[in-house]
Amino acid sequence: MKLEDIYQFFENPPPTYLCQELAVCYILSVLLQGESYGTELIEQLETEYPIYRLSDTVLYSAIKFLEDQGAITGYWKKLEGRGRPRRMYQVSPEWQVQGQDLAFLWQDYINRRTK
Repeated sequence: MKLEDIYQFFENPPPTYLCQELAVCYILSVLLQGESYGTELIEQLETEYPIYRLSDTVLYSAIKFLEDQGAITGYWKKLEGRGRPRRMYQVSPEWQVQGQDLAFLWQDYINRRTK
């Protein structure tokens, strides 16, 4: 390591991977705006918040947690221009309020990090 490497690290830090708790809140914040599927959730995170990443493992464990809680439901849908059907997810009607509470935690987390 050289001194220059330290400056380079802070000028261009590596991405931060979301933990499952953050992933749950992020997923709900996206799904409250409309249905989505796994790959799209990852791509949207990288587009909107370039310093954050979401691994497939954490994404799908968060989705499973949300499905087990009854917070989201999934169904298969064939999308235009896509080869195979995608598993689409949406927030369950009875989870709208609690989903908004958790989505707020994501927004609050992001706002504190970007100031």
